[in-house]
Amino acid sequence: MSLLKKLAGETAIYGLSSIVGRVLNYLLMPLYVRLFTKVEYGIVSELYALTGFLMVLFIYRMETAFFRYGTEEENREEAFSTALWSVIGTSFFFSLAILVFSKNITAWLDYAPEMHTFVTIFGLILAFDTLAEIPLARLRLEHRAKRFAFVRLTGIAINVGLNLFFLLLCPWLLEQGIMVGFMEKVYHPEFGVGYIFLSNLAASTVVLLLLLPEIRRIKWQFDPRLWRTMFLYAAPLILASLAGIVNEMLDRELLKHLLPGTTEENLAQLGIYSGCYKLAMLMSLFIQAFRYAAEPFFFANAKHKDAKVLYGDVTKYFTIAGAIAFLFVMLYLDLFKLILPEGYWVGLSVVPILLLANLFLGLYYNVSIWYKLTDQTMLGGWIALGGAAITIVLNVWWIPTIGYMGSAWATLICYASMTVACWWWGRKYYPVQYDLGKMALYIGLAVGFVFLAQYAGNNFAALQMIKYGVNTAFFLAFLGVVWRLEKKHFDTI
Repeated sequence: MSLLKKLAGETAIYGLSSIVGRVLNYLLMPLYVRLFTKVEYGIVSELYALTGFLMVLFIYRMETAFFRYGTEEENREEAFSTALWSVIGTSFFFSLAILVFSKNITAWLDYAPEMHTFVTIFGLILAFDTLAEIPLARLRLEHRAKRFAFVRLTGIAINVGLNLFFLLLCPWLLEQGIMVGFMEKVYHPEFGVGYIFLSNLAASTVVLLLLLPEIRRIKWQFDPRLWRTMFLYAAPLILASLAGIVNEMLDRELLKHLLPGTTEENLAQLGIYSGCYKLAMLMSLFIQAFRYAAEPFFFANAKHKDAKVLYGDVTKYFTIAGAIAFLFVMLYLDLFKLILPEGYWVGLSVVPILLLANLFLGLYYNVSIWYKLTDQTMLGGWIALGGAAITIVLNVWWIPTIGYMGSAWATLICYASMTVACWWWGRKYYPVQYDLGKMALYIGLAVGFVFLAQYAGNNFAALQMIKYGVNTAFFLAFLGVVWRLEKKHFDTI
């Protein structure tokens, strides 16, 4: 139980930093959608989607290989140096290629020629973010969650601060005729959305500088034999990650090309979908925080005598927390939607689907630990590729007819299928004792309360306070059921 407390504590720290950081970034979204057109916001969404895909190629899952081979302290320095030198070399090569061919990439994306500057900036962001990954992984492995959170939050604060400086303060100062000479040197209105990317680059640079104490611990050695072992372990995970990016990001690109409207109309639809997708990010925040703490936790406790029971308990409590997050967002969606302009509300129907999809994604991360612990990473790659195939087929089938609703349903079906397949396959290699009955009960109960709340809300549509009171009663009822069923376990924790 002390191990569960430790995991919960680190998840809370990672979660707090993630939530604070995401809230600060949330404050930027209303700014973006009001300052820029839906088309411009669609371009920003597309570029960041491509960045997520490219980060997989840049890091090629060396951080997970470092967890696998650097868990024991006597091997940590060698694994750290080998992984970091490998990433330094490949990130330099890939980033240089992006810088050299930035104009070709811009043309391929069908952007205006002058936007090649944005592509160049993205190449640098990718390089700096990649170089930070292995030192950040070391912080996670050494349970230095507070330092990890400090570094992350500092980068986010700089990103938000510079966004506010360039997009709000500079235009206001020019309008008021204040510091005109200085403003004309540092701010050019025609650069527009480019300041979003420039702010990100500055934040990534500062994060890398903050990690210099960890980076300086690198040794001037590179073990080819260890690197080969680490790469062979990580290579199937590259396929899994690429498939994961397909599952998470491909719908944005397909919406742009498969919707029946013009390019401008499709980008506007993409902007609506992307804006509403962010309302499902509370679940993603929890999943991200959990992964930061859980991945090194799973590796570190693989030899624990009750590891399989421990992992089952972790998954059950994750399900409870995920169901609570789903219920909270859906019961108070009328408040969360105020983050978006009214023109985006037409897409709110995707939010419950995407929340459930992210919950199943988190469950997949839990049940997939077996192939990482047993070095069966190739099997994990096949499962992820199967999920990518589902994503592609369903998006191509449904987008032309039901638009972004098809993308939302495809995401849910993909992640649910991957979770079931991974659990089924894992029983053979590493059978974990999951409490499937209670996990299904909590998810089903949360969904059921949402349906009841919507039915009741239709009757109290004109009386918002009564509606919120009823929704709060449903939320407390769910917590009461969880407490009644889990009380004896909570008492031991």
